[in-house]
Amino acid sequence: MRAGALALAALFASPAVANAPAATFGVEARLRHETYRNNLWGGAEAPDDSYGWLRVLPSVDLRPGPGLRLFGELIGAWARGVEPAESPVDETGLDLLQGYAQLRFDNGLSLQGGRQLLVYGSERLISRRWGPNVPQAFDGGLARVESTAWRVDAFFMRPVENKPGAFDDGADDSRRLWSLYATRAGVDAFYIGYRREAARFEQGTGKESRHTLGGRFFGASGGWTWDVEGHFQFGDFAGGDIRAWSIATDVRHTFAQHALQPFVELRANAISGDRGAEDRTLNTFNAMFPRGKYFGEIGQLGPYNLVNLHGIAGLDLGSGWTLRGAAAYHWRESLEDGVYNNPGQLVRASGGSPARAIGAMAEAVLGWSPARGVELELAYAVFEPGRFIKDTGPASTVHFVGAELQWRY
Repeated sequence: MRAGALALAALFASPAVANAPAATFGVEARLRHETYRNNLWGGAEAPDDSYGWLRVLPSVDLRPGPGLRLFGELIGAWARGVEPAESPVDETGLDLLQGYAQLRFDNGLSLQGGRQLLVYGSERLISRRWGPNVPQAFDGGLARVESTAWRVDAFFMRPVENKPGAFDDGADDSRRLWSLYATRAGVDAFYIGYRREAARFEQGTGKESRHTLGGRFFGASGGWTWDVEGHFQFGDFAGGDIRAWSIATDVRHTFAQHALQPFVELRANAISGDRGAEDRTLNTFNAMFPRGKYFGEIGQLGPYNLVNLHGIAGLDLGSGWTLRGAAAYHWRESLEDGVYNNPGQLVRASGGSPARAIGAMAEAVLGWSPARGVELELAYAVFEPGRFIKDTGPASTVHFVGAELQWRY
């Protein structure tokens, strides 16, 4: 393997001038506090919870020679007060977040191997999971070809399984992720493969082998931005077939010529749910590794068996201050499936309820950036349960408060 890599490097490499400095150091620190009242509408194991997160990310970027990059980033992530106990997204102690080597050649090819964060498109399917305290890293290899118009990535990865001790995180051998992802100005086209040894949906538990075909169209013009993405999934689950889909849209207009530069934004999503366990075909869409805070700050729902409308408006108040507000309403796409959280865990089974309405969410977020690299944020959100939640269990109004200080250098 090593000899093959050296031979490949010798074949493609040619003299080049390194413009980057030999070493660049960086650090990011985040302190965050969150409080929930009636989490999961009162159905959580600890519905009233108040806790703090601390995350520190020191990094070094080495360029020892033309075409060679070595990048390393540690993570220190700790939590205090999480009830009933800290989870892998809350705390991982001191560990390696990223550590990879990259070879770049003059013909547009680059090879990258090691532990790394992955970001593709709008992070609907493969993301850094930046919202929680512990980001999602992957172990594996990536090949990239870049031309004037296109960039094409091919990779094979295993997600990193986070553990609470120091330097004990490792690849999760029960899950695999591979992809061919092509992008150019305004267009993404991709295939993503995913395998999981023990997947759980309302239909049951079993081995999941899932394939996603997708496309994304995005751009900006005259104050408008847009992002439209669609996916079709097929494969097999527990001896049956998988047939699932999703459509996501996001359109924003910014009135840059007006005072406070207001913007309005509308998002709409339709995401398939299962049609019932009797036919053995699983129709629940799997977002695999979606971004954090997918539908806002309050974090009750993830992109599974869902139809929603989400309106957002914001202002630039000047002197680094911003204010935005949002309101969303959520329905079940299928009456035979329940609702899931962001990691894809079933949080409320269908329970035979004929109701589609999951509920309504509203939030307000005040931000302040007093200096470069410094950001403060205060958020309040509320989620009023709909008929489906009232039919199937505890149905109290959820309240959320979040406060965050972030510093980057």
